[in-house]
Amino acid sequence: MVEGSTTIQLSMAELRAVAGYAAACARTALPIFTEARPGDPRPRSAVGAAQEFADGARRSKLIRDSAWAAQRAAQETRDAGQAAASEAARAALAAASAAYLHPLAKATQVKHILGAAAHAARAFELAAGDDPAVGTEQLARSRELADPLVVEVLHRYPAAPGGGARTGELIRQLDAWLRCCAVTRRRCAR
Repeated sequence: MVEGSTTIQLSMAELRAVAGYAAACARTALPIFTEARPGDPRPRSAVGAAQEFADGARRSKLIRDSAWAAQRAAQETRDAGQAAASEAARAALAAASAAYLHPLAKATQVKHILGAAAHAARAFELAAGDDPAVGTEQLARSRELADPLVVEVLHRYPAAPGGGARTGELIRQLDAWLRCCAVTRRRCAR
């Protein structure tokens, strides 16, 4: 990030890399949603739309529509007391939203990069009886999915913001891991 700058340069290749990373992270949690709602394709469609963009498709209304549909799925499962499924659907929503990472030098934009990974980790935690160790393990898998281009883009933004309850904690944990590993060029402690 350029000191004092309010915008960040992002190429289409970088946006596609971020969306692909988010889709890969969210995809891991889809079985949690499918177990709770076997006939509901909305989160899978959102992840698919993000992956299509990552693979070269244009950003389109389909991505936005699938993101809104995943959000409705998250709300419905939350209201039905299916918290793990709700977080899995939120991971899918975040994956679709990653295609719309804004070139604004704001910490809140880090959620577009790491939100899918954090919501997926939270889904795994909740599915395991709210076990934070399971979330940490899932974050470690998400960390391994982040290619150097995703980490480079992350470094252009300020560190993840405070707040956001447990999912916000997971975002900050992953953000710190990825920044540490890139700076030191080594594996960081979990």
